[in-house]
Amino acid sequence: MNRCEWVSNEQIYIDYHDNEWGRPVHDDRKLFEMLILEGMQAGLSWITILRKREAFRKAFDGFEPTKVAIYKEDKVEELMANEKIIRHRGKINAAINNARIFLKVQEKYGSFDKFIWEYVGYEPIIGNHKSSADLPSTSPISDRISKDLKKLGFKFVGSTTIYSFMQATGMVNDHVIGCDYRLVERSDNGQA
Repeated sequence: MNRCEWVSNEQIYIDYHDNEWGRPVHDDRKLFEMLILEGMQAGLSWITILRKREAFRKAFDGFEPTKVAIYKEDKVEELMANEKIIRHRGKINAAINNARIFLKVQEKYGSFDKFIWEYVGYEPIIGNHKSSADLPSTSPISDRISKDLKKLGFKFVGSTTIYSFMQATGMVNDHVIGCDYRLVERSDNGQA
């Protein structure tokens, strides 16, 4: 199989590339998960997050925003003691904050999916990059989303984090030219 060059030989990375990255996600719970995981990744490698993803899912109640939104200080301390996840108080508190804002967005727009996909006209942007070295880390759209999310009160949503979120949720399909998964049509509605 021809894959994007950034994929290592680790099966978890191969599976992520082949089955998730660049595939449209419209399930709100999955969108919330990816928003939180991308924020957790800030300053770290994505493979680190992938290796800890199941532990994150367990620790954060399956990334159910209604549950995360009501976490109190005792839950923060429990998460800070969990060696299986990223123990960064700022990122943990941001996840809780973001869950609360996420719910407000759902209430206002009917779903987070409707809100976030409007930025790309409800259609994935297909990149035309010849190699992974050509992939951007931000875009004018990620800049705008980042700015808008920050205005709403979201945290750990810089433009680079948002561009990665867009790639992870298929808002942007940046599989390089020559990758066998470049134009695979598959929407992920939360089945990871």
